[in-house]
Amino acid sequence: MAELKEKLFSEFAPVSTEEWMAKITADLKGAPFEKKLVWKTGEGFDVNPFYRAEDIESLKTTTSLPGEFPYVRGTKKDNDWKVRQNIEVTCFKGANEKALDLLNKGVTSLGFVIQSEDVNAENIATLLNGICPESVELNFKTCHRKAEQLINILADYLKAKNADLKKCYGSVNYDPFKRMLVKGKTNDNWVANAVAVFNAGKALPRYKVLSVNAFYFNNAGSYITQELGYALAWGNELLAKLVEAGCRADEVAKKIKFNFGVGSNYFLEIAKFRAARWLWAEIVAAYEPKCQHEDCPNNKPDGLCRCAAKMHIHAQTSEWNMTVYDAHVNLLRTQTEAMSAALAGVDSITVRPFDKIFKNPDDFSERIARNQQLLLKEECHLDKVVDPSAGSYYLETLTVSVADVAWKLFVETEEKGGFFAAVMAGDVQNAVNASSNARKAAIATRKEVLLGTNQFPNFTELAASKIEVKTSVSDPCACNSDETLPKLNFERGASAFEALRLATENSGKTPKAFMLTIGNLAMRLARSQFSCNFFGCAGYKVIDNLGFETVEAGVEAAVAAGAEIVVLCSSDDEYAELAPAAFKALNGRAEFVVAGMPACMDELKEQGITQYINVRSNVLETLKAFNAKLGIA
Repeated sequence: MAELKEKLFSEFAPVSTEEWMAKITADLKGAPFEKKLVWKTGEGFDVNPFYRAEDIESLKTTTSLPGEFPYVRGTKKDNDWKVRQNIEVTCFKGANEKALDLLNKGVTSLGFVIQSEDVNAENIATLLNGICPESVELNFKTCHRKAEQLINILADYLKAKNADLKKCYGSVNYDPFKRMLVKGKTNDNWVANAVAVFNAGKALPRYKVLSVNAFYFNNAGSYITQELGYALAWGNELLAKLVEAGCRADEVAKKIKFNFGVGSNYFLEIAKFRAARWLWAEIVAAYEPKCQHEDCPNNKPDGLCRCAAKMHIHAQTSEWNMTVYDAHVNLLRTQTEAMSAALAGVDSITVRPFDKIFKNPDDFSERIARNQQLLLKEECHLDKVVDPSAGSYYLETLTVSVADVAWKLFVETEEKGGFFAAVMAGDVQNAVNASSNARKAAIATRKEVLLGTNQFPNFTELAASKIEVKTSVSDPCACNSDETLPKLNFERGASAFEALRLATENSGKTPKAFMLTIGNLAMRLARSQFSCNFFGCAGYKVIDNLGFETVEAGVEAAVAAGAEIVVLCSSDDEYAELAPAAFKALNGRAEFVVAGMPACMDELKEQGITQYINVRSNVLETLKAFNAKLGIA
């Protein structure tokens, strides 16, 4: 077989990068390579259309192995992740029954969200009744002021149950920066509280009690490199301040858990998690943590604790890109997101139910969310392959590119005094919000697509009736103080389009956009399809047509159909004659729009034809203007 392969490949001469580029340049016929084929990611680096072995020859990431420092390829030698589902606890007995039921349905990690006033020993005992703490990962989220108390209650409960604490895995989500990032409220004494939480957490050796909740940045619309860069700065802030307070670096690092979001940028998200483990390992190693176990195989040859440099990652699918309209597309988004996280080797994953953003998830949507992960395990067997990205020219290069930009942001944040100082100055919040605004502008112009919302909408869908008032304890902290800091803006990418379409739906009007198709067959069909999708994003009824012999016939058909908008769909060459004729025939009986950007646009504008839609249009602002003209608030 080997001889056959050698013979096969010997028949093909190797092709150099220069030869590839020469062929590509010839095929582009003078079009610039950088403009046509290089992807401007917005992340701070560009992506080429192809990569070769020479691109990764000098990369250090290619020499590491799974489970070995600096953990680019994973912190363990397998890829089995925990399937997590969160329960918002309003009734402790009911939450316990639900938890026990979930454990029979494939869930291996439970997350409990508990109101601060409900944290007491009796409630925790009720919540955990019948659950074996050595067989399932248990995670708890409550007000940061109650984290220490909750840890003590858990420790007492587990000891009373004679549980083997070294086999009990889980976390208590102590987050000193949420009130600053999410609520705009200061938290000046956070270091003392974090030390107290850390000390309490020693009673639970396998529990993570210090949280880096980077998913806030993801849900606020940050770029991937921002989420990673600020996550590293956040983690280092915890590590640095607790070490300064007298805690051991190896012990602090082992108590930190990173909770990342994961968006739909499939390959970049895989690269993010690989880069995250690598960079965090280097940060922790810089503290030179001493290993306390002489027999540990991971401390050779210098006695340093490389186990402390392992990043523990929980990933949860993004909410920023979820949509109300065509909500089942959320299933496609969360599936690719979960797949990115799984292939990247995270420790646990939460898939958000597809209907989470407009109602309280029901049994059906929660079951589907669970099964999305189980499918990746039981049918796709992604848990059987460790770091399949290794050696990929593209993904290895992406990993380094993401790491470079994130590291620069980390260093920049450290130079400003660290993460806490940057948050106090509002730099973090303002930077993330600026990125969110840039992405929303890209959505408005369709440079970033949200399927079913700003492109290819479901023309007949009505969504107002399915939006419910949500009851949630996802924010279990009821801390009252004045807002003095900038806050992250969690408005989703689709929110403005949804508000526009809901305004149409709630107005009681259904404006009609009529496609006046005429002339060149290919161009009129292409432009009518484009225009139907365009106006469908506002919830208008679109009326497409196969074509008219004359503009006069098309105009009269539009008027007979009661159209408020008439869109002329033809070719650029024909617009010089057809547009004035259609405009004159319509005579102000409806809004007149030309689909395209013809060379004769200036001449047409001089004749009063001022409305055009094309691939360069700001879809959102254009549709807002039409709503205003049609009396839709």
